[in-house]
Amino acid sequence: MTKIASASVVSGDTNYVHQVRAGHFDLVTDEPKALGGQGQGPAPFDYYLAALSACTAITLRMYAERKGWSLGEFRAELALTRDEEGRLHIHRVLHSDQALSDAQWERLLEVVANTPVTKALREGAEITSERGR
Repeated sequence: MTKIASASVVSGDTNYVHQVRAGHFDLVTDEPKALGGQGQGPAPFDYYLAALSACTAITLRMYAERKGWSLGEFRAELALTRDEEGRLHIHRVLHSDQALSDAQWERLLEVVANTPVTKALREGAEITSERGR
């Protein structure tokens, strides 16, 4: 198998602040105070949406550049909800300060439905665990 990314987490004594190493970047994750955390960093589902929003913006920017389209200032707003059956739903709203045609928006919406992270979330991934030494 080909490694795509790596991350590790170190847990300290403070509920629920954790130090995450993603690639060569250091991040902090926590839970909101209302859930017993310290509110010192994004919660795990915040990073989940952040990963998808980043992939959305990068993929669409790459596509637009190849087509010679200017996206100008591009913004994607994402929301994660859970329905009555407990299923998760993500909704994206895309914005550009450029005057794109309806045909361009239609194509961008087709492209965004197939970004690498979108596909990974939609298709799922096999997750395995083992005890370390």
